[in-house]
Amino acid sequence: GYKFVALDALDDLKARLDRRCHELALKGTILLSFEGINVVLAGSDKATTSFQATIHADPRLAGLRFKRSESAYQPFDRMRVKVKKEIITLRMPGVDPAKARAPAIAAAKLKRWLDEGREVVLLDTRNAFEVDAGTFDNAMDLRLGSFGQFAQAAERLDPSLRDKTVVTFCTGGIRCEKAALVLIEKGFRNVFQLDGGILHYFEECGDAHFKGRCFVFDQRVALDGNLQPEVASTQ
Repeated sequence: GYKFVALDALDDLKARLDRRCHELALKGTILLSFEGINVVLAGSDKATTSFQATIHADPRLAGLRFKRSESAYQPFDRMRVKVKKEIITLRMPGVDPAKARAPAIAAAKLKRWLDEGREVVLLDTRNAFEVDAGTFDNAMDLRLGSFGQFAQAAERLDPSLRDKTVVTFCTGGIRCEKAALVLIEKGFRNVFQLDGGILHYFEECGDAHFKGRCFVFDQRVALDGNLQPEVASTQ
């Protein structure tokens, strides 16, 4: 889960969350910055539920939504809590989702649009190797090496797209949330972000209109439309 929200006293928050994760024997990564929090953790059902309660007890993070999937093994090697300049690196200080959020489209609504054959420009905001693992039918691929290149790549988009309906998407929603704001700033007039990203779409709609698998940054490698891993761990 993630949330763009103004945070302060980051070192204190880091220490508190790190301590709680070790108490619950969780592994994964938490990124903190003055713009918000990004959480990717794995552990027992009881432990992850307890951690969610810890997060939601902080009034600033009460609205943080978590996406859950099951794994037969621990997909992370260690536990890390890090303070960074941005929870997802864009390098555009004027883009602040904590202050203004682009319109979001629900997974079921996007599926309905695609079922109906509605003219929609699906813009993949992920790295090229992630796109190669799988993406939506006819999605635009910017061949990004990292998300930090998105703003520059957006400059090269056909100006005619500014009058079309554009839906940005990524794995869990954090990149496409910033990407949608970049497009709006660049004059795109009808931009949406896929709420919850591909993983939430899989949860709600399976792999309809999606080819391949969704790459994830852990030992599961990639997930199919049922949120099942590509390969099982041998460790």
